[in-house]
Amino acid sequence: MSNKPFSSRYNNILNRHYLLFFILIQFFIKIACQAQDGKTWLRFEGKEGPGKGRHIVLVSGDDEYRSEEAMPMLGKLLAQHYGFTCTVLFPIEPESGHIVPSYQNNIPGLEHLEKADLMILLTRFRELPDEQTQHFHNYILAGKPIIGMRTATHAFHYEKNKNSPFAKYHWRNAEIGWEGGFGQQILGETWVAHHGDHGTEGARALIDGIAQQQDHPILRGVKDIWAASDVYTVKNIPKDAEVLIYGVPTSGMNPESPVNWEKSIMPMAWTKDYQIEGGKKGKVFTTTMGASVDLVSEDLRRLIVNAAFWALDMPDKIIADMNVSIVGKYEPSMFGFGTFRKGMKVEDFK
Repeated sequence: MSNKPFSSRYNNILNRHYLLFFILIQFFIKIACQAQDGKTWLRFEGKEGPGKGRHIVLVSGDDEYRSEEAMPMLGKLLAQHYGFTCTVLFPIEPESGHIVPSYQNNIPGLEHLEKADLMILLTRFRELPDEQTQHFHNYILAGKPIIGMRTATHAFHYEKNKNSPFAKYHWRNAEIGWEGGFGQQILGETWVAHHGDHGTEGARALIDGIAQQQDHPILRGVKDIWAASDVYTVKNIPKDAEVLIYGVPTSGMNPESPVNWEKSIMPMAWTKDYQIEGGKKGKVFTTTMGASVDLVSEDLRRLIVNAAFWALDMPDKIIADMNVSIVGKYEPSMFGFGTFRKGMKVEDFK
């Protein structure tokens, strides 16, 4: 018979049961999460490559620029060519389970941000439940890197729950220290206006010569970008932001359209640091390009891929001829309100 006191043996038994219980809970959580893969979010497992072991979460949720098409394409590309494990999140209408970009109050799977190494964000005017936004907030507190695209500058719109602790992210926030909300304080700009004539003028990228001459890693191999989405007005980016690309409107909606030199240039891609109260410092790459049709541009895809490596402190892995070929079929829809494909399911983008 053991000489250990009964209470000690009893505690050991309890500890073993607690450990078994914890393991079982983790197992069932994993099973539950796996069950949602292909239903409310997608997972592209990384293969071999420099990104192996790194996790990128791509968050879609805008009702105009078809991020629900763009993000799966980018996720496949980053997983297949470079080994990153990519999780893609979508705006899901609870009643139907379909991807509905105009449904602004539900993006399941944001808990994946807790273990993410990089977030790529393209949302517009979302007002999510606090329990979902909490994961987003935790990510920012941790100072992890962010790539913000197009309408991410006005990612949040708090109208119903103005007492939410996250209402400070509202794109028109006037609170001191949070002017312009998430967009202005984290990404460097909120929504201001269309600088180009929306829907009739595209955007020609003008690469900053000094940054290019200094071999900025994000610009390696980037030479020719035309985007169908027009140039945004930018007026609030901080002085310490580094502008890498400027944009000028084109008089027409195809890559051969001439530049409209009657309009001035605007910052169209930049980097900056961010840090919120109580949080760690992080870094950001922001571009006002990013519609699904914009990403037909090979060099725009190259810009985003380069930015991912830069954000993850892997600039030495960036070479001028990075493979940015599209994996599988990609037939993006033209941007517009209410023009998204109806009845979309997450599994459609596998």
